[in-house]
Amino acid sequence: MLPQHLALMVLVQFLWGVNFAVAKYGIDHFAPIFFVALRFSLVAVLLIFVVGLPKRAMLKRLIPLSITMGVMHFTLIFLGMKNLDAATSSIAVQLQTPFAAILAAFFLGETLGWRRILGMVIAFGGVILIAGEPRFSANPWPLMAVIGAALVWAIGNVQVKALGDELDAVTLNGWIAILAAPQLLIASWLIEGPQWQHIPEVGWQGWASLLFQAIVIAIFTYWIWYNMMRRYPVNQVMPFTLLLPLIGVAAGAVMRGEEVTWQMMVGGLATVAGVAIIVIRRPAVVAPATKTGI
Repeated sequence: MLPQHLALMVLVQFLWGVNFAVAKYGIDHFAPIFFVALRFSLVAVLLIFVVGLPKRAMLKRLIPLSITMGVMHFTLIFLGMKNLDAATSSIAVQLQTPFAAILAAFFLGETLGWRRILGMVIAFGGVILIAGEPRFSANPWPLMAVIGAALVWAIGNVQVKALGDELDAVTLNGWIAILAAPQLLIASWLIEGPQWQHIPEVGWQGWASLLFQAIVIAIFTYWIWYNMMRRYPVNQVMPFTLLLPLIGVAAGAVMRGEEVTWQMMVGGLATVAGVAIIVIRRPAVVAPATKTGI
């Protein structure tokens, strides 16, 4: 890998890891689903001039994908993060990799093998260790929501693989945003009530978080990521994602003052180790479809 591309890959993982802490600032100022709705709305406005409107013939397959990868995944992860620290979120969401491998075995005919099964056991064991902390025993639902978001991402990954190579990643991301934005706005109105009246109360941190989500993460980092995915073999690119939870934990501690417990450290390392085994053994089945992280 060329040195400049290596630097870009590390930059992407850094931004994705930091994004867990940055997103928390957005959730501090906005209702979670409304924040997601604004994120997708801004992405849709920025990309519609590049990708255009979705083709009618594609809607039958794009609408279900917009529900999973747009509405369900982001709603679950942001609802969970409302009452969950950024560090734990960055670790728990990594279960998307073992979930993706399991679903690939069931729906895509992939063979798991004992090594990847071992990696799954280690990864899930790491999250279970974290879940055993008293704060999660008393209220497990935020953590369960993030784990649910990881499962939904894996389901979306199978949906994208079913599309084949018909669409490039930028077009697919743009069309998902265009279709998901109105769904999220309706969901926010039904669940959270009218939120537009609270917009004047939002501080600069909330707006900065929203811009970071839409421009830096959803457009800039994914543009780099997919270009690297096209240029290099999957097994050369995927191992970089192992940096994400480590950066996420550090960002939570530095930016949000979050406590890093021994269970989080041990559980986090176990989860990363388990994901590493899965990625190294068969990276193709866990290659990201439309996103990684949040």
